[in-house]
Amino acid sequence: MNAKLVLVQRPFFKVRPAAALAEQTQVDAVTNSDSSAATSLTNRYGSPKRKVTKKTRKIFIIVAIALAVVWALWVTFGSNDGVTQKDISYKVVDSTMTTVDFAVTKSPDATARCAVKAMDESFAVVGWKVVTIGPNGKDVGAENGRTTTNRADLRTDTLAVTGIVENCWIVK
Repeated sequence: MNAKLVLVQRPFFKVRPAAALAEQTQVDAVTNSDSSAATSLTNRYGSPKRKVTKKTRKIFIIVAIALAVVWALWVTFGSNDGVTQKDISYKVVDSTMTTVDFAVTKSPDATARCAVKAMDESFAVVGWKVVTIGPNGKDVGAENGRTTTNRADLRTDTLAVTGIVENCWIVK
């Protein structure tokens, strides 16, 4: 027997022509679907966002700085209406009366109004009064008439535990 052993080499992987690869559909790794919508990130999530250009970034920074400066100026100067108040003391006379002493700093020729309130132990308002502080001379109070002390007598519904000045404003 003279048999020859012939070894046939077969390639480990099969080489396919490019046309065959183009016809093959891809399968999405997440959904295991071969639809074009599943494989297209654009269809799923929308088109990718464009990067902000340097010119647009500079414009945003300049606008943000300008807004910050305007806000800082408004906080410093714009919200000041020319009057400040300070609580000095309070005295709870009885369950129907509380006295609040406070100082108001304003222009001597301006008229101001201040809201004074009395509160109970649960911070509920039990007495409220708006006090008008009229113009005064330069010889009254301190700082050439700018700061004056005032007293407000508040009628209360129940026993108060504190009395404060809530706010003051200039009457125009």
